Amino acid sequence: MNPDPNKDFLLSIVIPVYNEEKYIDRVLERVFAVSFQPGVKIEVIAVDDCSRDATYEHLKAWEAKGVRAVRHEKNGGKGAALHTGFALAKGDAVTVQDADFEYDPNDLPRVLQPVLDGVADAVFGARDSFWAPGPLAERFHWHYVINKFLSVFSNIFSGYGLHDMECCYKLFRKELLDKIQLVENRFGFEPEVTLKTSRLKPAIREVQVSYAARTYAEGKKINWKDGVSAIRCILKYGLFRR
Repeated sequence: MNPDPNKDFLLSIVIPVYNEEKYIDRVLERVFAVSFQPGVKIEVIAVDDCSRDATYEHLKAWEAKGVRAVRHEKNGGKGAALHTGFALAKGDAVTVQDADFEYDPNDLPRVLQPVLDGVADAVFGARDSFWAPGPLAERFHWHYVINKFLSVFSNIFSGYGLHDMECCYKLFRKELLDKIQLVENRFGFEPEVTLKTSRLKPAIREVQVSYAARTYAEGKKINWKDGVSAIRCILKYGLFRR
């Protein structure tokens, strides 16, 4: 499992946060309650992207429990928050956790396992509704259709066969992530990191994860403009080596 059985394996969990005062405490509780594999330790880096509510105050209260809280003085977007978190990460591997209840941190050990087994340098999650369509795909029909299109379109350029390119759960060995220069500040992070990873030809695995979609009334932030931006990013990073 652990590439070096005599050394603990450190997993950096980067959490981009924006206006999540209602959820962030419970999300962090769930992250710290996860039972990871023996020898796996975690560091949690939460980047507040200039929230307008009390999110940062909530994060600061978690510093005594091991969370590294960082705040942007200007809102930059999810990608910008991840750039900051990745630069601070000291783990053997780095992953992303959204600051809401759409993704279950209990899936993280399964996402990490291929790296511990030495068969992957990067692991891509695939939400269960995209892996095998069910009631959730019917409930959020257009989100499902658009995301499936983006995944297939991205696969044309990456050479991958991903079910769900837009899935939050992506995990990278730190040495691989350090080779990728990321520039997209918003949700364009997902196609950018996928296509730039594919150029390096690492060993990858895809892992099914659970998903509980929330509505815009509950705080969902991605919109149709981000779908257009994703197409732009796929073309930009698929056709040109930038």
